[in-house]
Amino acid sequence: MESLGEVLRSIPNQKYRRQAEEKIRQILTDPLIQKLRVKYPVLDDHTLKINMNRLYQYVSEHKTCSECPGLDKCPNDFAGHYTMLNVETSGGEPRLYDYKVSCKKFIAQQSQEVVRSRIRSFYVDERALSQGYSSMEIFDKDPDREEAVDRLISYILQTKQEGLQKQGLYLAGSFGTGKTFLMCYMLHELAKSGYTGAIVYMPDFAEDLKAMFQDPMKLKETIDALKETDLLVFDDIGAENLNPWLRDHVMGAILNYRMNRKPTFFTSNHDLTALEQHFSFTSKEGDEEFKGRRIMDRIRPFVDVILVNGYNKRGKST
Repeated sequence: MESLGEVLRSIPNQKYRRQAEEKIRQILTDPLIQKLRVKYPVLDDHTLKINMNRLYQYVSEHKTCSECPGLDKCPNDFAGHYTMLNVETSGGEPRLYDYKVSCKKFIAQQSQEVVRSRIRSFYVDERALSQGYSSMEIFDKDPDREEAVDRLISYILQTKQEGLQKQGLYLAGSFGTGKTFLMCYMLHELAKSGYTGAIVYMPDFAEDLKAMFQDPMKLKETIDALKETDLLVFDDIGAENLNPWLRDHVMGAILNYRMNRKPTFFTSNHDLTALEQHFSFTSKEGDEEFKGRRIMDRIRPFVDVILVNGYNKRGKST
């Protein structure tokens, strides 16, 4: 934003002196400046005159904010901030100081970024976590999903009131009914209360683990992150290409650590019985009923099952 001095220097003195003087008069008679003089009676004409640039910027930025074009188009010197003025007396003389204040939209944006920073996404579209959620999308999008939404909201409120729960949720339902969307909503809402979270898309996670064989440090860091996060979601579990190492040494280690410590959440097209069958058979080892039952002993007792009904929303907004 150009200063008042620059504005006045751009006006030829002889031809437009009156317009320059009118500009100064407008600033001095602006309601903001009048309120400033009422607040600080020690302000005299001399102090105002030698601080005209500060007054100009103060008035201009407040006008900009009153007609806010949005943070991405903010023309103020410091985007998302506006100038405020303060008066102090030194040696019996008033001195005018300016300082910057964050606007409400900037504060809201910063708060939202803090919320997002608490959630890690492994192979899940970040937009599901960053675009926000409307009541239409959560409550009114699909009447058949209403019962599942009510139970999810109750869980969120209980966690906010009582603290982190040991019991997680298992969202089961057909393709495209919004299970992932609801889990992202839960993570977002609880991140506002300070909880960390992670969501893992299991089919891609299973494939990426193969590459981590060559990077043991990255593998350890990933597993440790999933162990320690407050809220962990395994998304689309049962759709991954299962192998014994993933089941026994990755999933088993994570779930064993989290039992009775922190809640784990799941979305799946399978019910718990079908998921146990999935875990009981691998492409390498064939039928391993005992190992399938063992991994389910780390899931079944620690989740409440919610059936997510509704129509297939794939390709739509949710």
